[in-house]
Amino acid sequence: MSEEVLDQISENLTQGRAPQVKELVQKALDEGVDIEQILNNGLVKGMGIIGEKFKRNEVYVPEVLIAARAMNSGMELIKPKLAESGIEAKGTACVGTVKGDLHDIGKNLVCMMLEGAGYNVVDLGVNVDAQTFVSSAQDHDADVIGMSALLTTTMTAMKDTLDALKESGVRDQVKVMVGGAPLNQSFCDEIGADGYAADAASAVDVANDLIGKN
Repeated sequence: MSEEVLDQISENLTQGRAPQVKELVQKALDEGVDIEQILNNGLVKGMGIIGEKFKRNEVYVPEVLIAARAMNSGMELIKPKLAESGIEAKGTACVGTVKGDLHDIGKNLVCMMLEGAGYNVVDLGVNVDAQTFVSSAQDHDADVIGMSALLTTTMTAMKDTLDALKESGVRDQVKVMVGGAPLNQSFCDEIGADGYAADAASAVDVANDLIGKN
């Protein structure tokens, strides 16, 4: 029975049906289905399917956002219980759009995908300066920092942040991944970041690789 309800959660999530996802998560909780199973075999599984489809251009940004909203409706119910049950997140990721850049759709997608994959995500918003990345990494004991830029003029802010991380002695304790339309792998290598993600779905794979969770 629990398998059936988990499959329904996953299926409805991929369709972006938030009310149904919430209802089914509540049903699973009422039936005593294990929290970790609801998270991994229901919500995360559904978000993973959407992520793969997004990579293959079978769905686009609006569908991903709608699916993420459905996932969040289920997460609201299980988040308090996750804390109680002591289930550890995969890791903590601090994600933001760099200083001078106000674009947030890509950054929002990355946050949703990481949360959907079991990460504790700290969304720093847009126009984030180097010091904010540093202090949030320290405050939240981050495993990963994700920086996004959509303007070529703001790409240099990524290098500034990496320099600030080094100066503050945090650089060795955290993995840094970068992404955004004007970026590529060679830019990532040039500034000394640890990983480059071409899109939001790939960001999860990159994060997993960087902290050894694959």
